[in-house]
Amino acid sequence: MNNSKLQVAIDGPASAGKSTVAKLVAARFSYIYCDTGAMYRSTTLKALRLGYPLDDEKVILDMLNDTEITFEPGEKQQKVFLDGQEVTNDIRQEDVTNNVSTVASLGAVRKELVQRQQDIAAKGGIVMDGRDIGTTVLPDAEVKIFLIASVDERADRRFKDNAEKGIHVPLEQLKKEIEERDYKDSHRAVSPLTKAADAKEIDTTSMSIDQVVDAISDEITKKQTL
Repeated sequence: MNNSKLQVAIDGPASAGKSTVAKLVAARFSYIYCDTGAMYRSTTLKALRLGYPLDDEKVILDMLNDTEITFEPGEKQQKVFLDGQEVTNDIRQEDVTNNVSTVASLGAVRKELVQRQQDIAAKGGIVMDGRDIGTTVLPDAEVKIFLIASVDERADRRFKDNAEKGIHVPLEQLKKEIEERDYKDSHRAVSPLTKAADAKEIDTTSMSIDQVVDAISDEITKKQTL
């Protein structure tokens, strides 16, 4: 069996379960997990805290050039640090969630963060999730997965996830927010949410987390044995 360290790209819309399964897949293969969404969320959080206009590309890029975003393993979830301060839960708050698409649509900002992501993935042995990993960030990834799920299912998952974190947003509002996020992500000019031509699509609506992890793991194992 070939034990080469592969690049694994997992894409899909908001709350399709990407981060959850990406972390588990990475752990199963002893790969690094890079949460690209957390990088955009951290950038958004810092801009909000500083009161910067979120659609001003130059201002956000200048800020980013003086910003450090790092990850550390945690017991329940990977910890995210912004300029040395832990922001794991802060970046999941509603104000960040509802504004991150604006920041993520800025071309120069995406270019900077994509470069950082590619640097992390250069040696392989990486699982990366996002919306444009297989198409833009890691176009040569050996394994590309595109996860989908119904809006109702994704809203229900977000609702339960929020409840565990003490965030209470009505289910109907979450459905509306997810639909709006889908539209923004798939219609933005720079690196829109699209399925790579060589990606395997997995509909997770009726699947358990373990089943999704198994399905992705099977794809990785197939590539390793080629």
